[in-house]
Amino acid sequence: MADTSTECKQAPGLFGPVVNFGKCEAKGDCVRVCPESVFEVRRIDDADFQPLGFLNKLKIRVHGMKVAYTPNIDACLACGLCVAACPEKAITLSRRQ
Repeated sequence: MADTSTECKQAPGLFGPVVNFGKCEAKGDCVRVCPESVFEVRRIDDADFQPLGFLNKLKIRVHGMKVAYTPNIDACLACGLCVAACPEKAITLSRRQ
C-alpha cells in the first residue's frame, strides 16, 4: 500500500467513489491504482443491472456482466487516482457525510 498521507487530504470515508454502471467496462484500472484497495471488479448484481437501459445492458453483457464495485469505500481518502485512471470516465468522487 502506498503512502497517501501527503497526496490525500481527506479523512477516510468522507468522500467516496461512485461508479456509473452504465459506463463501466470492468477494465480494472481503478483496482490497480487505488492505494486503499477500495475497488473490486465482479459480476453486476441483478438489482443494479435491471434498471439500466437496453444499450447499457448490452454493453455490460459484452464485458462479461462485470463492473467495478466499492466494497472498501470507507477506506477512501479521496486521492482521485481512480477518477483519473478510468478510461470510460465512469467514476466520480462524492461527499458521503
